[in-house]
Amino acid sequence: MQERLSFYTHKDSFLHRLNPLTKLALVFALILIAFLSKWYWAPHLLTLVAVIPLSFVGRVSREFFWTASRLILPTATFLFVMQSLFHPIGEENLFEFYFLSATQESVLYAFRNAVRIIVMVSAFTLFLLTTHPSELMTDLTRRGLPGQFAYVIISTLQILPQMIAKSQTIISAQRSRGLDTESSFLKRAGAIVPLVGPLVFGSLIEVEERAIAIEARGFTSKSKKTSLHEIPDTPFDKSIRWALMILVIVSVSLNLWLS
Repeated sequence: MQERLSFYTHKDSFLHRLNPLTKLALVFALILIAFLSKWYWAPHLLTLVAVIPLSFVGRVSREFFWTASRLILPTATFLFVMQSLFHPIGEENLFEFYFLSATQESVLYAFRNAVRIIVMVSAFTLFLLTTHPSELMTDLTRRGLPGQFAYVIISTLQILPQMIAKSQTIISAQRSRGLDTESSFLKRAGAIVPLVGPLVFGSLIEVEERAIAIEARGFTSKSKKTSLHEIPDTPFDKSIRWALMILVIVSVSLNLWLS
């Protein structure tokens, strides 16, 4: 079985065909509007009218909602609970249990911050699901970004799926040797130790092998590099980026004017 080295899901959709820089601009526009807007319901509206519809436009709704149920919602829920109980604002308690208490103001504040986190992580999730890392690296280096920075970005995007794929391989290998990884919690906790060693040392070996490979391909060469696969940047992409930039500027200006 071929290891999946990124979150990218190959589909033929409008979102997949956009230039990587356009999708990156969309991500940052959503995040800036969600965090800078003074309107309380702004991040909630972004989730309903932008983030969720984009997952259907990109035909990655199943993968997006799977990630949301496993990663995004638990993280946002934990943040909501912590800020509701431990953020000291407001006076009228909605809930009180020993030293724990939540006020209406703290709950509203925590809910808005939790939705902001949902918008931020969801935007990056959609970006990763619809953008191949090699296309992003090619487009960024073509625009003048130093290869070292592009490599750091791509390695960061790929490290988690690589670790997941390697851990699944190690778990399967250890199961074939009789390691119990599916019984009681204590036995599963004890089984982690023989899994961590191969995972860590295997990742370190991969880093060294990748460094040798990219050096053999002239990664540090100062000469201009070309690519067999050209990433299109259509006038429509440029129009979208300009529209997003104007939208962010208008949002920031309104916030400054209303403050």
